Amino acid sequence: MPIEILMPALSPTMEEGILSKWLVKEGDTVSSGDLLAEIETDKATMEVESVDEGVVGKILVEEGAEGVKVNAVIALLLEDGEDKGALDGFVGSASTPPKAAEQEIPVAAPASKEAAKAAPEPVRATDNGNRVKASPLARRMADQAGIDLSSVSGSGPNGRIVKRDIESFDGKAAPVAASASAPQPAAEISQDAPLARYGIAADRYTVEKADNITKISAKRLTDSFRDIPHFPLSVDCELDALLSFRKQVNDRAPEGVKISVNDILIKASGLALKRVPAANSSWIEDGRIARHNHADVSVAVAIEGGLITPIIFDADAKGLTQISTEMKDLAARARDRKLKPEEFQGGTFSLSNLGMMGIKSFASIINPPQGMIMSVGAGEERPVVKDGALTKATVMSVTVTCDHRVVDGATGAKWISAFKGFIEDPMTMLM
Repeated sequence: MPIEILMPALSPTMEEGILSKWLVKEGDTVSSGDLLAEIETDKATMEVESVDEGVVGKILVEEGAEGVKVNAVIALLLEDGEDKGALDGFVGSASTPPKAAEQEIPVAAPASKEAAKAAPEPVRATDNGNRVKASPLARRMADQAGIDLSSVSGSGPNGRIVKRDIESFDGKAAPVAASASAPQPAAEISQDAPLARYGIAADRYTVEKADNITKISAKRLTDSFRDIPHFPLSVDCELDALLSFRKQVNDRAPEGVKISVNDILIKASGLALKRVPAANSSWIEDGRIARHNHADVSVAVAIEGGLITPIIFDADAKGLTQISTEMKDLAARARDRKLKPEEFQGGTFSLSNLGMMGIKSFASIINPPQGMIMSVGAGEERPVVKDGALTKATVMSVTVTCDHRVVDGATGAKWISAFKGFIEDPMTMLM
């Protein structure tokens, strides 16, 4: 009966590949370990070795074929004594992917012209001159473990020695001397391990259940990054005038109130949304655009297990003292998980500030259905040129991620320019 040559899985996540080149032709005699073909995946081009021996009876998948599924039959091999008549009416078995831990992939090193011409590893022989049938993986494992293949009974097709035969070998036969530095075969990974498909054993990590907020956030952000055509815009803002303005405001603020830089950023964001109303928009999936009448700024707050975004509604119309008081209350209740849904759902724009953690610049994922999110980095002293002379200033980098369906480059640039103007001349926020 002809032997099926299957499309191999060259990685745990491979589902299909390109059969880029055959290294044999119909009628060629091949032995175990001979190179058969070059397979191209999204990561590399690899050479595939023969597991069995015989004559190439029929090639079923032509060179250059794309989208060849793993375990599809790509060729048929005739066994000793068979002729092409054995191919007439041959119906292959329905192949199913083997488990990752049991999978034997006879793959050589990355393909090259020199490697394709290289002679295959010589076939081992027993004392009586008979061939030892073994998969390349079994041969390597036997070499590493110092096992004489002639002492092992094969349980594979036609008595071929496979991985499980080496693993179950009782060691009673005289072993071949092995190098002391030879690596040992990797331990088999239970398929019950959540990361088994990546080759990571379960005892190398712990698993914990994600809470509902984390699961919802994960889904929304995955959908956002995949489905929204987004792009970043970055600008540097000088903060020296803002820091001086903040000190003056705090000197006059009511007792117990302390305005933060973040409070001022919230106010400036709301005002910029009002100045450039086209940026205060959301895409509706049926092809319409929502133009928001209010500047409601969602502010990212870190909580145990993830993030939540409480909202400062009508941020443009509120004073800094009110923004500061509301933000402190929202952040405290967010960390205690006591926010009401209406307090963290429904903003029109988001602000995420990692400057206090020393992050210089970053870009955030859009919080749908909002059209923009701003990422704020740390304020730091940097050299700047003013009036042709080199001096220093406190500079903060900000990046706005825009949904291109509602905020194009020109609109985003207008918004970030308006925001920068409020930051670098904060007195204009009071006008």
